[in-house]
Amino acid sequence: MPREDRVIWKSNCFLKIIQLLDNCPKGFIVGIDNVGSKQIQQILMSLRRKAVVLMGKDAMMWKTIRGHLENNAALEKLLPHIRGNVGFVFTKEDLSEIRDMLLANKVPVAAHAGTIAPCEVTVPAQNTRLGPETTCFFFQALGITTRIARGTLGILSDVQLIKPETI
Repeated sequence: MPREDRVIWKSNCFLKIIQLLDNCPKGFIVGIDNVGSKQIQQILMSLRRKAVVLMGKDAMMWKTIRGHLENNAALEKLLPHIRGNVGFVFTKEDLSEIRDMLLANKVPVAAHAGTIAPCEVTVPAQNTRLGPETTCFFFQALGITTRIARGTLGILSDVQLIKPETI
């Protein structure tokens, strides 16, 4: 079966967003950067019959909310938060219960090149209890000054490895 005409598809998306904004008084804006499809599927299954998850292009969300401001002026507060990959979670249930369900599906992810750090990472000055055999070269490659004391490597001063980037 062929997909609907693009104009019809977009108008249906606009109508769905407006309907959810009108009918569901509570909701979240969630960041979905670095979230895999399997994880999104698990979140959708856990929120079934309690909340509606809506994800789409931020330009479409902006346009819909700007067009709907005349009906609900409070929606203007949402606009600064719609940047990048975000999704809406609309609900009529208790927000703390929905938030707990979302956080229960949160999983740690390994860092990838080019990702934005959520917090700064600092290596404190301390004795590492590592032998100087091969680790000395590792610390030199990172630009961390070390010294050998009692057969182990010690870091001389605090080193900030990752600086968080503000969006």
